[in-house]
Amino acid sequence: MKKAVWIIEVFIFIVLSIPLAILPLRVALKVGDMLGVLLFHVWGSRRRIAIDNLSKCVSAGAIRITEPAETIIRKNFINLGRSFIEVIKIYYGLGEKIIQSVGVEGIEHFKTAQSKGKGILILSGHCGNWELLALALSSKISSGSGIARPINNPYLNKIVERVRRKYGNEVIYKKGALKPIMKKLKNNECVGILMDQAVIPEEGYVLDFLGRGAWTIKTPALIARKTGAAAMPVFMHRHEGGHTITLYPQVELSGNNDRETAVKEDTAKFSSYIENYIKEHPTEWLWIHRRWKRVK
Repeated sequence: MKKAVWIIEVFIFIVLSIPLAILPLRVALKVGDMLGVLLFHVWGSRRRIAIDNLSKCVSAGAIRITEPAETIIRKNFINLGRSFIEVIKIYYGLGEKIIQSVGVEGIEHFKTAQSKGKGILILSGHCGNWELLALALSSKISSGSGIARPINNPYLNKIVERVRRKYGNEVIYKKGALKPIMKKLKNNECVGILMDQAVIPEEGYVLDFLGRGAWTIKTPALIARKTGAAAMPVFMHRHEGGHTITLYPQVELSGNNDRETAVKEDTAKFSSYIENYIKEHPTEWLWIHRRWKRVK
């Protein structure tokens, strides 16, 4: 029964996605806007989570907005709709214009990190169009590997994986990921980690995130310390003409003599780049995620 449901889900995806893929880009993006607005209205549970998340961050004084929280979240859903369209275009081989419209700032930081020969740990979050970020990086700078959780539907997961592998990228699934990550970094390759989702207590620390305590993954800090890989924050921001990728200088690790304290300080520093992005671009982060769960 489950297999039949999976097949039906993939069939629906293909039937709905092909017409979107063949539309002219400008028209397709407007459809993406409409999809985002539709999702905002029909996905009430996630809309309420997003508005509540943003409202509490504003109340804590961690973020300032010039519009009502509901308006910000509506724009946030529109960003998701547009991002979906962009990925669909790329999946069907019709997204070269999207890739070419992406600008890059800070490539000199990448070259400096790469010259050290110990690999690059790319730190980012669910910001902007994070799927496009990986593809544009591999197209314009260097291919790499991304850490991901497989989608429950294995047939749909193959479709998503096919997109993620474009331009020479590889996918490393979270289960058993440590060994291949170490191997990639040893070969002076890039490995990307999105570190803005809540984790179980064994995997992180409760750190301040936009004015509230949130479980934050410590794995990137542990890997950076063990391998000597350059920890480099990288983000993508949407604007009128397309997107811009910003590569930041390698983050200097803590010099604290206590290992646990040092890892915690590194984790907080890594996470601060995501906080800063959200403060600058509040409509472009994944507010629908329960980022602050399991924290009283």
